[in-house]
Amino acid sequence: MSLGERLVAAWYTGHPALGLLRPLEWLYRTVAQRRRARFLAGEGEIYRAPVPVVVVGNITVGGTGKTPLILWLIEYCRQRGLRVGVVSRGYGAKPPQLPWRVRADQAASEAGDEPLLIVQRSGVPLVIDPDRGRAVRALLAEEALDLILSDDGLQHYRLARDLELVLIDAARGLGNERCLPAGPLREPVERLQQADALLYNGALGDPAQGYGFGLRPRELVNLRSGERRPLDHFPPGQRMHAVAGIGNPQRFFATLEALHWQPVPHAFADHAHYSAELLSFSPSLPLLMTEKDAVKCRAFAGDDWWYLAVDAEPSPAFVAWFDERLAGLLPTAR
Repeated sequence: MSLGERLVAAWYTGHPALGLLRPLEWLYRTVAQRRRARFLAGEGEIYRAPVPVVVVGNITVGGTGKTPLILWLIEYCRQRGLRVGVVSRGYGAKPPQLPWRVRADQAASEAGDEPLLIVQRSGVPLVIDPDRGRAVRALLAEEALDLILSDDGLQHYRLARDLELVLIDAARGLGNERCLPAGPLREPVERLQQADALLYNGALGDPAQGYGFGLRPRELVNLRSGERRPLDHFPPGQRMHAVAGIGNPQRFFATLEALHWQPVPHAFADHAHYSAELLSFSPSLPLLMTEKDAVKCRAFAGDDWWYLAVDAEPSPAFVAWFDERLAGLLPTAR
């Protein structure tokens, strides 16, 4: 286990050595609170788009299911006749210039794995730039849109927002509820009280203060051929190599076990870079990975490499709430 993995484990299971990081946590918390206070006071350069902006983010380090929820929001808004665009930081991307319009035929190294996944799955107009306001301006210069979704960016206070959706892993929660580096929080836990809605990934039903949503496995897709197969393509008890380079790899492995397969887990760092050699495992078994990993592996995939496509399924209560908020932001969405 690497130093980073041990630190993450300590955040969620506890370790007395974390007390040594309290001075750094205090400094981090102070800076985060001041940035938030400046935003609320309207100080500094804050860009307000001419169309509503919905931020989908979290206050914890690690994956909470943002990308599947973004895809659900894109489809839901389109069904209501809205023209939707997405902006993203493009973590790990190295485009020729910024801002950068992501196209489905680009490489993940150029576009970023999550933005590329979103565009390949939905065809949505998407621009990456660490400066989210600049990304929004570039997107609106090219497209006539009714609504902007910001993939992450909860802490990017140079972009004004009309709605904040904060995602939380229902199983892991907020860990020790301390800020970095003594805990997993990007902002103090009190920040949740200021969000418009909290969504708990993996919650059974709706929590007392928020909404539940789940990730439903949909189908298997072959990386090399693009062939789509139902979940029963692999019988119960099937052994397979399972690859996950996401914020919480254990969630993916648990999903495969819930499908009655026997994954041999291979956890990698979030946004990991892959090669054929790195993924040459023994014994020879089918290889199954997340869709986020697949966008980086198609060029060298083997014949029996697959990804599991999943769909977000928010609770009916959240859907009703979001519908009402959309109607308030955009009367045409009624």
